[in-house]
Amino acid sequence: MYRQLFCVAALAATTFAQNATNSSSSGTPSLTGLLGSTDSLSTLRTAIQGVPGLGEILGAAKNVTILAPSNEAFQKFMSTPQGAGLADNDQDAIQALLQYHIINGTYPASAVTESPVFLPTMLNDTMYSNVTGGQVVEAVMQGENVIFYSGLLNNATVTTADQNFTGGVVHIIDNVLTVPRNVSSTATSAGLSAVVGALTRAELVDTVQSLSDVTIFAPNNSAFNAIGSALPNLTMTQLASILSYHVVNGTVAYSSMLENDMTVPALAGGDLKITMVIPQSCGDPKLFKQSTPRPTNNRIAGMLTPNLLQEGSDVFVNSAKVLIPDVLVANGVIHVIDNVLNPNNTMAEPQPTAEVQSAAFTATSTDNLGGLTSGVPTPTSAEFGAAPTPAESQETPPAGEEGAEGAGSAANKKEGAVAMAALFAGAGLFMNA
Repeated sequence: MYRQLFCVAALAATTFAQNATNSSSSGTPSLTGLLGSTDSLSTLRTAIQGVPGLGEILGAAKNVTILAPSNEAFQKFMSTPQGAGLADNDQDAIQALLQYHIINGTYPASAVTESPVFLPTMLNDTMYSNVTGGQVVEAVMQGENVIFYSGLLNNATVTTADQNFTGGVVHIIDNVLTVPRNVSSTATSAGLSAVVGALTRAELVDTVQSLSDVTIFAPNNSAFNAIGSALPNLTMTQLASILSYHVVNGTVAYSSMLENDMTVPALAGGDLKITMVIPQSCGDPKLFKQSTPRPTNNRIAGMLTPNLLQEGSDVFVNSAKVLIPDVLVANGVIHVIDNVLNPNNTMAEPQPTAEVQSAAFTATSTDNLGGLTSGVPTPTSAEFGAAPTPAESQETPPAGEEGAEGAGSAANKKEGAVAMAALFAGAGLFMNA
């Protein structure tokens, strides 16, 4: 089937390239010319051709950076259950996926450093994004590689950089990016089943997901388990108040924006205090910098402490430590934390030397997550935080056990993004083998 698909793609792309101007008077190729002369991008240019009007829009675009998945990237995506399982001709989803690969602004590879930056894309469709200015990708240099992180912390590495065209620059990448999904879907895939269960019990799922520009400090399952004895006794109003205290509305506070001693207003009222604990020798505590490099293919593998700041530093919100930063969602960002925040204990202080932070609630004990995870789907594969790979048999941790805390996190990946099969369908090329 792949040979048929790519042969047809190549023929269609040749026609596409012949029907447009290939270069400017300065010798810099147009986007059509660049795609037409780059064999490894034939699948991408066919997909663009299959979305009515998109080729013309991109051809006229100026000052953009295009993250262009290679043919191998699309083929790899096709071999995943998510890629192979979707063949609907969903033009909106196809267009959203392609728009998410187009960054507003021209960024050569040299502009990406070890300090992460969050770059807005052309994805503004409110069906897929509710972030002012466009859904973002995270760009960061790791070792000698330029890495782009997308939804579910899936990542792509630049394999060929700085292919200039008249409207900007193209970077060829080795994986298809994941369009960030909604909060509950992302939390489920990240193994944050207690968050999903709590939002469901408090009837807040739709409310949280309808907000724009949010920052969510999401306790992991261990944090909820630490106060499990108190959870069954909470009224819906009390639980809603606690959960709303973990949400900042109107500000997407990516890790690069956080500063020591800053406060941010919680949706439930009151403030959340950010504390950065940095050894004196490390300098200015407001300097936000990567510490140990994140693994190329799995941002969270083996990461049980944050790598947000200079080496040896930790980041806290009230008394909770940030474990995993910058999980992009449709309407903002999630930071995974190790403690449930208490709106009635806003003065709770971090304990930097403690391996586990004390619960912000008094007179509580562990109790099987307070039943929050009952009925919450469990992820079926350990792909959260990993680049797309063919499906492999993975054991699923029992409901209620730890999730999103390190290499053991289990997750479904990519269900919210359109599959490669849909790209072929949109281009009129999908066929049975």
